[in-house]
Amino acid sequence: MNVSRSGYYKWKKNKEILNRYEIDRLELEKLIKEIHNKKPSYGYRRINRIILKKTGWIVSDNLVHKVCKSLKIKSKARHYKYKLPGEESIKYENKIKGNWNTTRPFEKVTSDTTTFWFKRKCYDWTYYLDVFNNEIIGSDVRESRHGNNTLNHREALKNMLDNKIKRGYEHLETIFHSDQGAVYSSLSFNKTFDNTSIIRSMSRAGTPTDNPVIESKNGWLKKEMYIDFDINNYNTVQEFIEDIVKDNNEYRPSYALNYKTPVEYRTQLGFP
Repeated sequence: MNVSRSGYYKWKKNKEILNRYEIDRLELEKLIKEIHNKKPSYGYRRINRIILKKTGWIVSDNLVHKVCKSLKIKSKARHYKYKLPGEESIKYENKIKGNWNTTRPFEKVTSDTTTFWFKRKCYDWTYYLDVFNNEIIGSDVRESRHGNNTLNHREALKNMLDNKIKRGYEHLETIFHSDQGAVYSSLSFNKTFDNTSIIRSMSRAGTPTDNPVIESKNGWLKKEMYIDFDINNYNTVQEFIEDIVKDNNEYRPSYALNYKTPVEYRTQLGFP
């Protein structure tokens, strides 16, 4: 080979120095690992939106996907299937009928109760979700009564109604959609809505497909609850749930909101 001694040593030296692409790639890998360690449930698209927010880097989803693949990083997500419709038994007419489109906050609200374990005790968490931006706008957690804790439901509802008043939507109509659970269909619970701007709506009995919004949110919340949050870091279940609500509303980018957080999406559109 006709290579000079000086040329050889220059080549050897340059070989040992990382080029700009390699440096950027290492920084990207480091950042992806950091995000994944904090939020193991996030897929590559959501990871990419966090990268953009944290650094301003514009990186293609395809590149993030390739890096995740090379690092053997994969979202720890589980997928949930809906059950087939059961026998119809409507207490309130289904006002939604598959139309979940909204133009403002508190236009359509839905709710459910999910049961979970916290430090060897079982709890019921009832929460209210604003369909406009997937924001949790009311919440209460108590020791489990298998979803039939009346106080749990009433306090979560009170929290939602207080937020509606506080944010200036008291006199605007809100369609509140739920399943036909024992508390949601009880007369005493629904008397709360007398003389309010709340319009009740219900899914058909045994038909979670009538409310895909809450079914999807339940699946994600239960998954992320155990993957992204360390129960051992919390002294009380209330602190645990407060952190999850804050994370959902202020940190978690949503695909349906063009990867904005619920609060970010709402405020950027000028809504209180």
